[in-house]
Order: sequence, then C-alpha cells, then structure tokens
Amino acid sequence: MASRELESMYQQVILDHAKEKHGFGLREGATGSSHQINPTCGDEVTLQVHRDAAGRVESISWEGQGCSISTASASVLNDLVVDLSDDEAGARIDAFRELMQSKGAVEGDEELLGDAVALGGVSRYVTRIKCAMLPWVAFEQALLGR
Repeated sequence: MASRELESMYQQVILDHAKEKHGFGLREGATGSSHQINPTCGDEVTLQVHRDAAGRVESISWEGQGCSISTASASVLNDLVVDLSDDEAGARIDAFRELMQSKGAVEGDEELLGDAVALGGVSRYVTRIKCAMLPWVAFEQALLGR
C-alpha cells in the first residue's frame, strides 16, 4: 500500500474512533481509577479499570474531553485491553510508549497494538504525543491502583 493511502487509512481510523468513543461512560464496579490532565492543551480523561474474578482486565470505562487524538487513543485502548493480565497490559503500554517516543521511526506491532498503530504518525509532533499518551498513562495508573 502506498504511503499516502496508508496515511489516509490511519487518519480515518483516528476519526472513526474519535467519533464512536468505544468504552465511553464511567460505570460502577471499577477496581482502579485515574484522572489525568494534559496541561499543555487542557485534554483530560478519567479512566476506570474493571477486573474479572481472575484479576484480568474485563474492560475499561472512561470519560473525558479533548482533541480527536486523545479521544481516539482512549477508544483504541478500550479495544485492546479486554481479558489481559497486568503483565500483558504492561507490554501493550510499553509498546505504545515506544511507538510514541520513536519520532516516526517505528511502525508499531499491529498484532500487539491493533488500531493504535494508526496513532504512530503523532510521534513526529512533540506537542501531540501527550494527547495520544494521556489515556494510556491513566490506564497504567489505574492498573497500579494509584
């Protein structure tokens, strides 16, 4: 696939997730929660982790306001964490963090990150990285119970 076609497809993935907002709306029964704010732009997110009886991530729920990048990132994250152990979730967080710190040099592991690879282009814009990372940082903190 040509670079321009791929970029267009990635932009569409981001717009679709920003519009659909998978996992949006806080729910009862959370086992961990975190509220994060990006002081640079004012984006904010409250994210809750819901675990099953075995301690695996059953789902997340979130609310927040911000740009399409932070909203899409939270929506994508929602789709990636179901039925993960803390170690598996940590591996995805680490892979996404590496993608965001790559300045566009890393494409990202689509098998591990799914639609989150569409956010890889954000890594070329330092001011936008925090927007994409915001829900992931909240998820990491909620997993740790902080």
